[in-house]
Amino acid sequence: MGTNDADRTGDQDGRNTIKAVDTSLSIVEALKRERTAKVSELAQLTGHSKANVYKHLNTLKAQGFVERDDDEFRLGLGYLDLGGLVREQLEGQHIIKPKIAEIADKTEEVAQYMVESNGKSVIVFKEVGHQGVSLRTRVGAQLPIHQVASGKAMLAFMPDTRVDEIVQRHGLPAATENTITDTEALKDELAEIRERGYATNRSESTKKLFAVSVPVMSVSENVIGACTVSGPTHRMNDTGKTSQVVETLRSVTNEIELNLAHS
Repeated sequence: MGTNDADRTGDQDGRNTIKAVDTSLSIVEALKRERTAKVSELAQLTGHSKANVYKHLNTLKAQGFVERDDDEFRLGLGYLDLGGLVREQLEGQHIIKPKIAEIADKTEEVAQYMVESNGKSVIVFKEVGHQGVSLRTRVGAQLPIHQVASGKAMLAFMPDTRVDEIVQRHGLPAATENTITDTEALKDELAEIRERGYATNRSESTKKLFAVSVPVMSVSENVIGACTVSGPTHRMNDTGKTSQVVETLRSVTNEIELNLAHS
């Protein structure tokens, strides 16, 4: 076995991965969760030795991806540049961003645009309307796809094989007593979403939260994302309010799709 091969390990899909990269990324993920941490804390969180963690931190620090303040480490600004570049590469981002602001303005609630990545629902754009209650969900946050309205809106228009793949990989963990945790129940709801054209989140990810989401389709009829409006259940669950939000989402997503088709 060569030197390079010694650092390789098989992943769940049978492909080769590099162990050193996995180690660095596990440290980055730990820092993302903890915000700041010491070497000893990161070693405990990741299961790697303190010496190994320290070497990886120094490597990341040299590249601007980790910063150090005394004995505490945190993520560096290098990710800000990468995040901005990734968002710029998303299909239609220059068209979609102002439309999310328009949705927030019209509904006076929190509006978000989300895409699927690695089986998660990822926030790309977020705007807070006049009455909006901004939860601790930031741009770039990756959410369990079956728990949120945007995720279910996207799942509903994906091939069954992709849905099965995501469920097999991530499972259906519960966040509240309302979260769907059964595969057949999820597929039944996805069929209903395809029928009515929008998805809801009735306190399935967060208690007392109600959200509505409409998928955004490409010209080839593939789902590329979803526009979502969320707010307190006592306000959003009102029939009139829900209808108004659905109509706004449908109208704006239709404009987005038309602009994408002719851009």
